[in-house]
Amino acid sequence: MDTLLFFDAHRAALPLFAALEETIFERFPEAKKRVQKTQITYYHRHVFACVSFARVKRKAELPETWLTLTLGLPYPLESERVAVKTEVYPGRWTTHFVIGAKEELDAELLEWLEQAYAFSESKGGART
Repeated sequence: MDTLLFFDAHRAALPLFAALEETIFERFPEAKKRVQKTQITYYHRHVFACVSFARVKRKAELPETWLTLTLGLPYPLESERVAVKTEVYPGRWTTHFVIGAKEELDAELLEWLEQAYAFSESKGGART
């Protein structure tokens, strides 16, 4: 499946996704991407980030244009920016963020992305 087909029902989110993907590949040039029916997965040795349209907030709480960024972290992230976090097994937390604007791709979010990548490069990340 290709990226444009993935965004077929969410064309307005494509510029937001493009900005996020550019950031991912700038920071992690060795990363690879896999486009699936329900998500786009980024990985190197292991998965570190996913983009989807998983509804992790009530519809009324979602911005008009949005996407969900999911990171795998070794700890429960305490931030108002976290939509949902789940400990999928001891020491591995799946953390979902709703991204509605390019401005949200800020230093704080990029630090969490760096942490997810570092975690994935350790033995703690999920295998691809």
